[in-house]
Amino acid sequence: MAEKLTLQTEVEQLATDERFMKLALQQAEEADEIDEVPVGAIVVSNGVVIARGHNLCERLRDFTAHAEMQVFTSATGFVGGKFLDECTLYVTLEPCPMCAAAISHARIANLYYGASDIKSGGVNQGPCIFNHPQSHHKPEVYDGISETECKKLLLDFFKQKRY
Repeated sequence: MAEKLTLQTEVEQLATDERFMKLALQQAEEADEIDEVPVGAIVVSNGVVIARGHNLCERLRDFTAHAEMQVFTSATGFVGGKFLDECTLYVTLEPCPMCAAAISHARIANLYYGASDIKSGGVNQGPCIFNHPQSHHKPEVYDGISETECKKLLLDFFKQKRY
């Protein structure tokens, strides 16, 4: 009985994760519409979306305006403090080293991402800040959520840029 309950719980969690990643994908599509690299993110607290955002690097002319940074600013404003230790981040692309460090500093509890970033990923591609001895915090990391959709959006964007 307990094994069946665990499997049911895992299936329900996967459905929840995919639902939240779809919201992050909607943000990525908004970025695509304004000619930004299509990466979207949301922050969830107690099952409620408290922040949504996407890349704004081109529009703001700011190399730090990644989707993750946008949602951290919004989410900390929502919670009224600088730590997001009871929050979950969903992002369509594996965070870069800068964003991974911000995730650690923000004390995000869980990180879910869609597509891996072989060139610039800072979580599973090479050394990760979460594994550094001076890391502030290491979130639980889950990858590959809605990976096909996340990857397709990025590939289509860059294919259009190159042709």
